[in-house]
Amino acid sequence: MGKSFFTVLASVLLSGLTAFGIVKAATPDKTATVVYNEQGEAVKTVNLSLSDYPDFTYAAEHAVEAVVYVKVTVKYQQQYQMIDPFFRFFFGDEGQPQTREQERQGSGSGVIIRPDGYIVTNNHVVQNATKIEVTLNNNKTYEATVIGTDPATDVALIKIDAAGLPTLNFADSDKLRLGEWVLAIGSPLGEELRSTITAGIVSAKGRSMPNYNGEFKIESFIQTDAAVNPGNSGGALVNKAGELVGINTAIISTTGSYAGYSFAVPSNIVSKIVGDLIDFGSVKRAKLGVTMSPLTDKMAKDQGLSTLDGVYINDVTKGSSADKAGVKKGDILIMVDSTNVKTPSDLQVVVNNFHPGDSAVLTVIRDGKSLQLPVQFQGTVESTGTVAEDGSIAFYGARIGLTDKGVEILSAGSGKLAQAGGEDGFVIKYVNDKKVSKPQDVIDIAKKAPRSIVIEGVTSTGRQGYFAFGKDE
Repeated sequence: MGKSFFTVLASVLLSGLTAFGIVKAATPDKTATVVYNEQGEAVKTVNLSLSDYPDFTYAAEHAVEAVVYVKVTVKYQQQYQMIDPFFRFFFGDEGQPQTREQERQGSGSGVIIRPDGYIVTNNHVVQNATKIEVTLNNNKTYEATVIGTDPATDVALIKIDAAGLPTLNFADSDKLRLGEWVLAIGSPLGEELRSTITAGIVSAKGRSMPNYNGEFKIESFIQTDAAVNPGNSGGALVNKAGELVGINTAIISTTGSYAGYSFAVPSNIVSKIVGDLIDFGSVKRAKLGVTMSPLTDKMAKDQGLSTLDGVYINDVTKGSSADKAGVKKGDILIMVDSTNVKTPSDLQVVVNNFHPGDSAVLTVIRDGKSLQLPVQFQGTVESTGTVAEDGSIAFYGARIGLTDKGVEILSAGSGKLAQAGGEDGFVIKYVNDKKVSKPQDVIDIAKKAPRSIVIEGVTSTGRQGYFAFGKDE
């Protein structure tokens, strides 16, 4: 017999597939699949493509080694009333508010993308963390540091001091197909369920989520029915080849636990974000400067189109990349370079792949005619102090303006201010203990600050609040 009975039996157990005496089993180097007959003789070798995987064993066993458990510690200030007995005797039960430093712990997952310790996770997993610990699948634990974050896409990049780590390769998420099998890998509900693997299919692509906030919120989530729970955040969504197709980010549920819907940031978006964080320390995001909507039957007929592929341009921001390229309200944008644009989420994904300063050609339909418009993409965040036409001023990635409430954060954006805790509707009262009455006061005080900026004011809900961040070097 060409192979021993035990060798054939081991192959059967590995693949879990036997039929008519034919066995498929992955070779040790996991680059091909060998088919044996019932006598244990190799009769066929096939390439290890997606269609050749008989089950999820290879994907699971390969990918789980690169998925980590992330434990975070967050310190925060809690107010309480300190009642002195003598004070109470003379003045009643009124006491002076005191603060006490508290700690809370949370957890999530992450994916090793480089053997020298770079790990991608979700921003909401590590946001405001004062300590981050990463535990590998082999139970080794390391302290991690944050390399950079992008709240708009909920992506963060952290790093541990290690080498020779197992990694996951990025797949082309644009090639995912509806109904394709995927695995979700992470640590749902805490450390006891580390390295849990669940399976599902791609339920939808280009999905937006209700109430997902962010200046550049993505509308191109991968929706799956793979079971994902709190703790899975930042974990891997992989295809049957064990390649990373997305980072599990959120669920929609009325109970807080999995209810059949989970969402992942596509790997193509993640790859761009982490590449920018590694190369530049921040995300360099291109901006086209249009508002848009899906095509309707009437829009398509008016332009002589036979399909509903493309996006309708509702408006063009004055001075934007689109405006300078000659895009007009009412145009139908159908292509960026050689990439077809069928929906608004398609356009968002395509534009996000460019950096400020990059050039492309937009193909639009106007009055039934096709036009090619060269465009050079601008950036999304102006330098601090830049004044817009509406009078608002750019301030560390945000825009502030004067309203009837005072100096208000009109748009928190995704820069340092937002990362420090600034949010839309926050009214700035003091900057570094100095009272402000107009946006320029904020800019002037911040410019003179030697190291850090502390902002005090009132939140959109009327509560006292503050946040702080370090100045750029």
